[in-house]
Amino acid sequence: MYKHFFKRFFDFWISLIALVCLSPLLLAVTVWLTVANKGAGAFFLQPRPGRNGRIFKVIKFKSMTDERGSDGELLSDAERLTRAGRFVRSTSIDELPQLINVLKGDMAIVGPRPLLVQYLPLYTERQARRHEVRPGVTGWAQVNGRNAISWKQKFEYDVWYVDHVSLKTDLKVIFLTIKKVIKREDISQEGCATMEFFTGDN
Repeated sequence: MYKHFFKRFFDFWISLIALVCLSPLLLAVTVWLTVANKGAGAFFLQPRPGRNGRIFKVIKFKSMTDERGSDGELLSDAERLTRAGRFVRSTSIDELPQLINVLKGDMAIVGPRPLLVQYLPLYTERQARRHEVRPGVTGWAQVNGRNAISWKQKFEYDVWYVDHVSLKTDLKVIFLTIKKVIKREDISQEGCATMEFFTGDN
């Protein structure tokens, strides 16, 4: 009952209340990033696969500029990551606009994180099960290592969550997420600004 009805009910009202309460912060961060990102804008929209692989546009605060090298190619993530961007990412403030995705029904508060569309054909049958539920702003993999764990571990946590969706699990994930945000743990994988790309054999 929770998985098929109450979860969406709670997601809608929690995201709506959170957006209203956080609106002053969201406005301030929007202005700050608009200046810090050197004309690249404050928001980042990108197609991501949701429940059953349906594509939607995820909304995040933009933590990087659009600066390019002499060859016309974008500079590395580490080079484009601004001081403001590093702050909003380390505090997970960059994830807050996804509450709009939750309100729209594209995402849930808790669920497997929405990854890149280009990864879809790379998943094994088991890994693809992560799309049996709505993707989340936070998830079981995020509170068990986030970007500091391997892709294999991440997908195992995602599938575990799909098989154990419950109010108790979601409340535990939310509590642990708040704890990790306060401690600023597992923000990036060693040697990367965030995490290495998934190639299907990580």
